[in-house]
Amino acid sequence: MKMFFKLAAVVTVFAMLTSCYSYTSVVGNGAQGNQSTTKWNHYVIAGLAPVGVSDSKEMAGGAENYTVHTRQSFVNGLLSAITFGIYTPTVTTVTK
Repeated sequence: MKMFFKLAAVVTVFAMLTSCYSYTSVVGNGAQGNQSTTKWNHYVIAGLAPVGVSDSKEMAGGAENYTVHTRQSFVNGLLSAITFGIYTPTVTTVTK
């Protein structure tokens, strides 16, 4: 029984220490202001198959200088964990 609790504790600690990823790309000179648009991206099978992915160029609305920040938030990670990786969303924010 002690072994079970030790294993459960280790699994819990590893689950709590996982990180969310983040990726930022700068187009042109980057964001010149603070106007931003945020959309969710939808993936299945641990992110291997995109179902609905936002278009950062479209989100920029014709701007030549903007910053794109794609990340997996806590809520996205929680949804992924609840569905055992079948549904894996991310969030994209475009700042002009």
